Amino acid sequence: MSPQTASHGLNCPNCAAVVPVPEGTRIVTCPSCQTRSLVQGERGIRRWQVVNRLDRDRVLAAVRGFFSGMDKARDLKRVAQVRELFLVYLPYWRVQAFVAGWMFGRVRSGEDSTKPVEVEVMEEMHWNDAAADVSEFGVHQVSLSKDDLEPYDSERLHAEGMVFEPVESRDDALQEAEQHFLHRARSKQSLKQKFFEKFHMLRRQLSVVYYPLWVARYDYRGRNYQVVVDGVKGTLLYGKAPGNIFFRAAMLVLGMAAGNFILVNGTILAGLLFANSDDSDGWWIILFPLAIGAGLIIAGYSRFRYGEEVEKLQKEARKAALSDGGEAKNLLSSGLSIIEEISELDLSNLPRR
Repeated sequence: MSPQTASHGLNCPNCAAVVPVPEGTRIVTCPSCQTRSLVQGERGIRRWQVVNRLDRDRVLAAVRGFFSGMDKARDLKRVAQVRELFLVYLPYWRVQAFVAGWMFGRVRSGEDSTKPVEVEVMEEMHWNDAAADVSEFGVHQVSLSKDDLEPYDSERLHAEGMVFEPVESRDDALQEAEQHFLHRARSKQSLKQKFFEKFHMLRRQLSVVYYPLWVARYDYRGRNYQVVVDGVKGTLLYGKAPGNIFFRAAMLVLGMAAGNFILVNGTILAGLLFANSDDSDGWWIILFPLAIGAGLIIAGYSRFRYGEEVEKLQKEARKAALSDGGEAKNLLSSGLSIIEEISELDLSNLPRR
């Protein structure tokens, strides 16, 4: 078939009429002369949609429920005014593949010994991520069920709400999906030592799913905030709200008090237990109260320092994990930076008992 494209498809090689070519179709029929043609070249990406199941009243109820909470401004529910409420369909890459592979290594079998192990992975996996810029909405992935997928109907979606088109690279999506599948496969077994691994991505399929999200924008004392509600489940996926100054102060005081108590008394108790123990390798027990105490102090200070605005992002709306240890390293880096800020604080002006 001629590679020249028209506004709605390709040109028929027999009568030159325009032949519509649905995405993913290999054989098409000319509507004028009924000539059948084989479409050559890269196949299109299959498109799906998920139907919106919420009405405005149910969305408003979910938004009002978000206004409650000790960490938010006490008068938020009474003062906040919803100014905009609209439906959007955001595109999400969806990749499914059958992951097959093996890992060989050793696992801990006792206090000072290991044993060889072979790990086999045979599992169909799914991954999805936003195919457009979702920094405004905060929802990087959604919970997709195969039963909810319907063929893409552009006219219907545009009649219901705003429809965003994919702008991210399909190659980047496939690469990121493969990294996620490898992460999940490696997570099947924690190995003390790893000698060999080999994984294959079989029957890999890429598609685009248009997913319904309700966006509510509200005002609170001259400031604008946003809430995003799942258009299928009715759950709140992302939201931002003004914080409660009294809650922030309470978290700082409690975090400092509890953290210092465990740091001092817990370390002394752990030291006494180690001194009276016959195990010379048990010195690491002293690290537990140090870690717990420092964690409480960091958590309390973090709530105070960054609690002026409360930002909620559900776990299922975050980006899928790509590698082991990346998130832990980020948390460690954040914790160290907070400790540095604590050390630079001027506490001389705080009230004393």
